[in-house]
Amino acid sequence: ANFEFPLFTKSNERVDILLNAATRRGTDEVVVGVVGVGQDITAINQSQAELTRVANDLRLLIDTANAPIFGIGAHGRVNEWNRKMAAITGFSKD
Repeated sequence: ANFEFPLFTKSNERVDILLNAATRRGTDEVVVGVVGVGQDITAINQSQAELTRVANDLRLLIDTANAPIFGIGAHGRVNEWNRKMAAITGFSKD
């Protein structure tokens, strides 16, 4: 099983850890312990948080732009538009 949890260093810095834990069994299949392998995923989590922040900023920029903006999907159909486009066409985003 995988578990993600924060670990705090001696200097009180947060480190995000992904721990994979598995039971260790004896020859009779009785659980005799647990084997755990931890991985520092702090940088991955920070990158994902930054990516989410940038995506939200871009979404807000497009949605609140004072110009009509729309997107067309692979089949040539309009599948996305901003508030200005909705105001011009009368079609809501929903």
